[in-house]
Amino acid sequence: MALRKLIRAIHPRSAVVLHDLLMVALAWTLANAARYALLPNPLPMRWVSPELAIVLVVQGSIFTWTGLYKGLWRFASLPDLWNIVRASVAGALGIGLALFLYSRLAGVPRSVLLIYPVALCVLLGAPRLAYRYWKDSRVDLFQATPAKRVLILGAGRAGETLARDLRRDTRYEPVGFVDDSAQLSGAKVHGIPVLGEMRNLAKLAREVAAEMLLIAMPSASTVQMRRIVRQCEATGLPFRTVPRLDDVIAGRAQFNELKEVAIEDLLGREAVTLDWTAIRRQVGGRRVMVTGGGGSIGSELCRQVARLGAASLTVLDVSEYNLYRIELELRTAYPELVLHPILADAGDTAAVERAFAAARPQAVFHAAAYKHVPLLQAQLREAFRNNVLGTRCVADAADRHGAESFVLISTDKAVNPTSVMGACKRIAEIWCQNLAARSRTRFITVRFGNVLDSAGSVVPLFREQIRRGGPVTVTHPEISRYFMTIPEACQLILQAATLGKGGEIFALDMGEPVKIHDLAEQMIRLAGKVPGRDVSIVFTGLRPGEKLFEELFHPLENYSATTHAKIFLAQPRTMAWELLEAQLARATQAVAAFDEDALKQCVTSLLPAYSWRETHDGDNVVPFRRHDAEEAG
Repeated sequence: MALRKLIRAIHPRSAVVLHDLLMVALAWTLANAARYALLPNPLPMRWVSPELAIVLVVQGSIFTWTGLYKGLWRFASLPDLWNIVRASVAGALGIGLALFLYSRLAGVPRSVLLIYPVALCVLLGAPRLAYRYWKDSRVDLFQATPAKRVLILGAGRAGETLARDLRRDTRYEPVGFVDDSAQLSGAKVHGIPVLGEMRNLAKLAREVAAEMLLIAMPSASTVQMRRIVRQCEATGLPFRTVPRLDDVIAGRAQFNELKEVAIEDLLGREAVTLDWTAIRRQVGGRRVMVTGGGGSIGSELCRQVARLGAASLTVLDVSEYNLYRIELELRTAYPELVLHPILADAGDTAAVERAFAAARPQAVFHAAAYKHVPLLQAQLREAFRNNVLGTRCVADAADRHGAESFVLISTDKAVNPTSVMGACKRIAEIWCQNLAARSRTRFITVRFGNVLDSAGSVVPLFREQIRRGGPVTVTHPEISRYFMTIPEACQLILQAATLGKGGEIFALDMGEPVKIHDLAEQMIRLAGKVPGRDVSIVFTGLRPGEKLFEELFHPLENYSATTHAKIFLAQPRTMAWELLEAQLARATQAVAAFDEDALKQCVTSLLPAYSWRETHDGDNVVPFRRHDAEEAG
């Protein structure tokens, strides 16, 4: 510590200025000495002269003008060297002009003005580079523990930057790169050798006695990332990664911030290409309302709507804490946004009517819903009241107040529903589809599956179970689910809103389904534990209403593609408006009377294929594939 204070004390800005002026005097003197040394009878030199004072004044002024003193020696690099060259050449020209005005260059050989900038570049650049090299390569004598030997996976731009930063961090010692590029084999990056290819990672890690692996491949695809993680796990060494490019661009992480590999890194998909121009036309400069705006999907929708420059944003949520949290975040991040937080139930007709009358939203995103399948299986009244009647309440208000678009956030569980939650979401879809034919508002439904790390989802549940030491509970060895990240889901929701003309059901491409058992094992390994030894996995059996496989389309919905590769269109299945109105009127009375038997009859009338058996209806469900839809169509 004392050494560091001493170093800081002898290198203030004034010391840098003094150093550079001394180098100017030395360069001028050496240039003159070199010139006079060429004479047959060298003349005695004058070490102090009026010309030297002029040189110091002119060159010092040029240094200030070019900003040479703003650069830090600690980070001296090519731009700093270029600045030195520029300042030296400009200084030589300025000195020549000043001396011409002073004495017509009497006693100053013209060749001195050519030798001087070369000497000055060397005298200014060499100390800066030497200081940086010393800082980058020095060993901290006061460090309590030796540096950890790390192997960097990826010798590209990210790996090069990471290696440069690590050489300034005395906690780590980069001992080599591993990269599959044949062109880099045997090369050195910042003096660190590229040892070989990824397939030999375990062998290379043993040879260099690596203690940690650092993955520096922010642009790696999900498939590549899974392969890299498997190879890292095979070494038995701890490993970290730099953030993905999407997280850096979105401001969720810094470029060279080392973090543990998260399950999102392995389940995420390729970056989604969106028509941001169309999305901005849909949202930018418009009045937007998001119901359920404090939830996982709703809050991310609020962030993206605010980022796209909405004229105003009305956030409606029944949870006081969730509403407080998203309001605080939005007011901090977007102080210019006109924000209206409203604490209300989406099924409260008076509150919703007042909110629409005050905000006059042009675009409505309805994300308010109950979503936990096992819990809702025994809560039909609450599920129907919130997911169906709440949707009808908000949709009718959007129609009455002339909203331009209404987007219902639905779920893959609404396809061939086997749960109360899925059945209620399907009825909500039916209402919006039929209302679209009778309204100037564009009613659009967007379906997708599970989102990673949403509140109450399987990922945070597994993470907590692993933290407690297990067991991790999985309902069935073969159960699988679709997954996507919350930001990706919300971006595709916004994109789908630009495609819909009214009455459509859009389903988001969820990629390939993931076995929940495999997900549990991967999360255990990422936590540095061994499945079955450190943390056990217990199968608890399918819960009522739960499917083995989720579906995105019904065979009768005539699946087709859209102009966006990640969004697919399902043609709506029609229902008689009179039947729909009559059954929802009966259901409203049943909810008010808490008559669940009558409510079941209403659901059966609207969804004849839905079964009320308290069995695991999903045991024999076969996942509906895209080619099946094409055949059915």
